[in-house]
Amino acid sequence: MTIVDPLADRLLRSTAKQSYDPDVDLDWDAPPVPGLWWMQPERISLYGTKLWDRLSEEEQITLSRHEVASIASVGIWFEVVLMQLLLRDVYSADPRDARTQFALTEIGDETRHTVMFGRAIGSMGMPAYGPRPQVRQFAKLGPLALRGPSAYASILIGEEPVDRWQRDSMRDERIQPLTRMVSRIHVTEEARHVTFARDELAKSVRTLGRTERVWHQWLTAQVAFITMRSLVHPDVYASVGIDPREGRRAALGNENYRETIAWMGEKVMPFLEEQGMVGRAHRKTWRASFLMR
Repeated sequence: MTIVDPLADRLLRSTAKQSYDPDVDLDWDAPPVPGLWWMQPERISLYGTKLWDRLSEEEQITLSRHEVASIASVGIWFEVVLMQLLLRDVYSADPRDARTQFALTEIGDETRHTVMFGRAIGSMGMPAYGPRPQVRQFAKLGPLALRGPSAYASILIGEEPVDRWQRDSMRDERIQPLTRMVSRIHVTEEARHVTFARDELAKSVRTLGRTERVWHQWLTAQVAFITMRSLVHPDVYASVGIDPREGRRAALGNENYRETIAWMGEKVMPFLEEQGMVGRAHRKTWRASFLMR
């Protein structure tokens, strides 16, 4: 007999009613629409800088193509880490439990999402940038270090900011149909994952002692910094003739880009603070991630 959990049961029913098959629901053979952007121009990391103003519109659109490919490839990296966290939790969980069943369902969703992102990057003719090598190596510790509150807080950091960016993108008619539909599929299915992660985080923080809380706060702040700083790989700037180091310096110093990241985090940050996952001692790291002003 299945162990009923009201939230997990509702999420399982929602999954059965509204899920996508990217192989069917995306037109992979459709050519790009000339003149359309691949992401919102005002959300591009160099938008508003002198480097941006030096680019032609064609070059700006090219940069948008590379940046969206970078974000998608970082999404793949993050989803793989997320799946490891979920698989670890369900390894010894009761398979009759509706929460275990939803966690397994989420892993299935994330597997399809990684395939969808990979196929989209290939269709764009773009490199799979991913995070930089040192970040990829460091992130191997994630499944070992992240537990309970820091694991689910990290999941929210990886999902909610990108979710907000994609919600904006999927409604924007300036954007290529492929980007918009990939965003729509991901947003629809990630909404269930966010609901589940928020509930898991709220439950897991209740029993934290002071020392444990500080440890989870520190881990969460590191994940925020690494994830947000990894979204745009420096090599994307070479696609439009900009030295990667110069482009990265300009992006990190760009107030418009900092505001974009803060805007992406406007929904998740109040929730993390409410759950006691944003420690005073780590606010410098949070501000460096740009999620906190």
